[in-house]
Amino acid sequence: MVRNGHTMYSAKGAAGIVLITIVCMGWLAPALGSTFWLPREGDSVVGHLQGAVAASEDTLLDIGRRFNVGYEELKLANPGVDPWIPGDGTLVVIPSRYVLPNAPRAGIVLNLAEMRLYYYPDPMDAPRRRVITHPVSIGQVGWSTPLGTTKIIAKVENPAWYPPASIRAEAEANGEPLPLMVPAGPDNPLGTHALAFEKKGYLIHGTNKPFGLGMRVSHGCVRMYPEDIVSLFAAVPVDTPVHVVNQPVKTGWRDGVLYVEAHPVAGELELGENPVAGDAMHQVVAMTSPEQSKLIRWEQVTAVVETLTGIPYTVSDPTIVQLKLAQRVDTAVAPLDSANSQVATAQTMPSADDGANVSLRWSRGLALWPYFLENTRVQ
Repeated sequence: MVRNGHTMYSAKGAAGIVLITIVCMGWLAPALGSTFWLPREGDSVVGHLQGAVAASEDTLLDIGRRFNVGYEELKLANPGVDPWIPGDGTLVVIPSRYVLPNAPRAGIVLNLAEMRLYYYPDPMDAPRRRVITHPVSIGQVGWSTPLGTTKIIAKVENPAWYPPASIRAEAEANGEPLPLMVPAGPDNPLGTHALAFEKKGYLIHGTNKPFGLGMRVSHGCVRMYPEDIVSLFAAVPVDTPVHVVNQPVKTGWRDGVLYVEAHPVAGELELGENPVAGDAMHQVVAMTSPEQSKLIRWEQVTAVVETLTGIPYTVSDPTIVQLKLAQRVDTAVAPLDSANSQVATAQTMPSADDGANVSLRWSRGLALWPYFLENTRVQ
C-alpha cells in the first residue's frame, strides 16, 4: 500500500528496479493492514517499496507500527541501521512489496518464515479479488505454531486467558507465577479480540505488548497489532480456512519480470529446510520456460538468498517495455469494502518539476538517496 506518498522515484541497480515513496515521519498514526488487488493470473507480486525519513525520537518499533511492518522484517530490510536510534534524517526502507505465498488464495494464509498473514476476503468467483496482509508474531523456539490446514471455529471479544499448565509451570520457574485465569483488560496478553483455530489451544489474537510484534515471542499462538486484530476479527467469518505454511524462499512473476524473496529460517527443524541458494534455483527453474530462463541472472538468485533481507528482488533482465512500465507506479489502493466501489488508478511519472519540488520539501531524504540504494540492492 502506498501511504502518504508524494513523489515516486525509480532506480535500476544490481537488484533490478527499485521503486520508493519518500514519507515524512513523526505524525503518522498506526496503519491498518495493507490491501491490494490480486494481480492477474500468473503473477504473484504486490506492493512497492517505500522509504521513510526517521525523526530523532523514532525507533524501528515506532516506524514498523506506523507502516504495519513487523520488527524483524524491518530490521532485515535495513542492515546497519540501529533499531533503537535510527537517527534524525535516516532514510528507512519499508519492505512493503510482497511475493504471495504458494498456497490457496482463499481464507487466511500464514507464512511462518516471514511472520506475515495474508487474508483473501472475496469469494473465488468475484469479478475482482483482494488480499489484505498483516505482520504477526509466532511461536518462540520450543513453542512453534503448527503447520497445516485448519479453520476458524470461534470468535471471542474481550477474551479471558486460561494459561495452560505448561505455561504456568514455565512462569513459575521464572519467578513470575500466573493465575488460573487472567480476565479481559489491559493485563491480558490476548488483547481485545481472538479467533480460535480448530486445533485446540491455538488462536489469532491481539496483544497488550504491541512493540514486540513481528518476532518469535508467543507460545504458539499468532499475535497481531491491536488495530489489525480488530479489522480482521470484523472481516473473518467462522469456518474460514487457515493455511499455515513455512516458505523462507518465495518466487513470483510481475509483468513479465521474476522476483525472488528470501527470509531466514527461525532455527528449528520443524520450520523446514534452510533457504539455501539451491532451493531458490529449483524454484526459478520450475517457474521459467527455456526461453524465459535465458533472461535469468543466476548469480543474482544466489545473492538474494545469501543476503536474506526479506525484500523481493528482480532476478530476470526486464525488456525495454517492462522498464518503461516500471517507471509508472500504480498508487491505487483496494478498498476494504468493494461491493459498490470502483478504484481509480493513479499513475505517477517522475518529472523535472517533481524533482525540484521534492528537493525543497524532502531535502533530507534526497540527500540520503545513496543510502537507500545501498540498503535495497543486493551487493
